[in-house]
Amino acid sequence: MRWLLALLAPLMVPAAHAASVDGLNIHYTVRGTGQTIIFVHGWTCDDRSWSRQVPAFQKHYRVVTLDLPGHGQSGQPTAFSIPLFARAVEAVRAEVGAERVVLVGHSMGAGVSRMYALMYPQHLAGLVAADGTLDIRPFAELAKRATPMTHTRRVAAIEGMFVPQTSEPLRNEIRAMMLRPSQETSMGANAAMLDPAIQSDQVVNVPALTIWASSRNPAGLERTRELFPDWEGVTIPNTGHFLMMEQPRKFNALLAAFLKKRAKF
Repeated sequence: MRWLLALLAPLMVPAAHAASVDGLNIHYTVRGTGQTIIFVHGWTCDDRSWSRQVPAFQKHYRVVTLDLPGHGQSGQPTAFSIPLFARAVEAVRAEVGAERVVLVGHSMGAGVSRMYALMYPQHLAGLVAADGTLDIRPFAELAKRATPMTHTRRVAAIEGMFVPQTSEPLRNEIRAMMLRPSQETSMGANAAMLDPAIQSDQVVNVPALTIWASSRNPAGLERTRELFPDWEGVTIPNTGHFLMMEQPRKFNALLAAFLKKRAKF
């Protein structure tokens, strides 16, 4: 049996690939076949954010994960911006040859997905935000009060993403992932999210879903529908910011229903 597993091991591990944007290598992986889902991680995270989704969805879809510039195994940019991140996603889409994709973005990745929708609407079959906002208009006020993302603030921000139900092993997994990127990435990506230049009132006519964590107060978030007319929002109880890692079965069921019933591949 061991010799058989040894022979099969190379086939079970997905080959790593690299796209390119502005001369930076963008690391990505591809698993499965069929319609394409691209998973986009959040601030100071990497493609391991989706370790509970990939095995479930690669059975019926082509599943693509990537590391945004400055994160994971991708190259380090000299300047950070949400449009740069969106262009990295587009470079990966072009490399895998998918005409239309569903983007699933966590936290900052939701904002990146929104920017992608503005820049490349012809390639979008749907948007799913995992505890991230597709309406960044409230960020304009946050930007006025923003202070530098010091290491102390970074650690505090990470700890604030947990709820009492978040297990200690998962907390440690998330801490290790989020503290891996450089302080330059932490500060640059945080500032990019608050950049007034990415504000837009443009309406996006694509099916969209936001899956909120229970730690989020969704009051007033119905305004998202002003920009995304075909939008729905739902909350998973007893979850912190990394709801797709804390409650993968519930998250995966919601995503699967969206893909089957609403995505326009």
